[in-house]
Amino acid sequence: MKQKQKKPNIIELIRTLQDYRRKQGQRHPLEVVLLIIIMAIMAGAKGERAIARFAENNKKDLIKALKIERREVPTRYVFKGIIKNIDFFELQNIFYQWALKIVKIKEKDVISVDGKSIRGTVKNSHDKFQNFVSLVSVFASKRKQVLTTAKIETQKENEIPKVQELIAMLDLKDVTFTLDALHCQEKTVKIIKKTGNHYIIGVKNNQKKLNLDIKKL
Repeated sequence: MKQKQKKPNIIELIRTLQDYRRKQGQRHPLEVVLLIIIMAIMAGAKGERAIARFAENNKKDLIKALKIERREVPTRYVFKGIIKNIDFFELQNIFYQWALKIVKIKEKDVISVDGKSIRGTVKNSHDKFQNFVSLVSVFASKRKQVLTTAKIETQKENEIPKVQELIAMLDLKDVTFTLDALHCQEKTVKIIKKTGNHYIIGVKNNQKKLNLDIKKL
């Protein structure tokens, strides 16, 4: 008899996150605090005060559902500390990892890859070697689902190898990636083909010979 596949548990995934707090004085495990934060945000809470109000207003249900031993929900200061110190991108990728197993990407789906500069992150704006933060997103167009994102600080990293890393990490099969001309790179194409996928990539003068060959067609 075929065993039923166990559904991925987001609590188990959250437990893999690094807890920056000292063991001494901890009253609630990190996964409990984060789950309350996630639920509060989903309910419309903005900021640690609103999250704390959500926790207090739903205290009885949260204690029962999350098996909170101390019979008290975390305080506003606990929420504030976690929000301030948690690695957002690590948490985000855990959520995407869980979501990908719940909502399956089908063969032939179109996956868009796009990088955008984040407004207000420019440093040394008058220097020709400006430093700013970009966000690369991998997006399933039909399902309107973000599969993963990555932050890039331009003076430390390059978008091209980061996108190559994300494509390999996603472990998708028989989907079509769409990318802009920046990613018209031999290595990127090889990774897409090696992982059993397809591509539509823009071509500009960063690949002059290829661009000229296409214009001759």
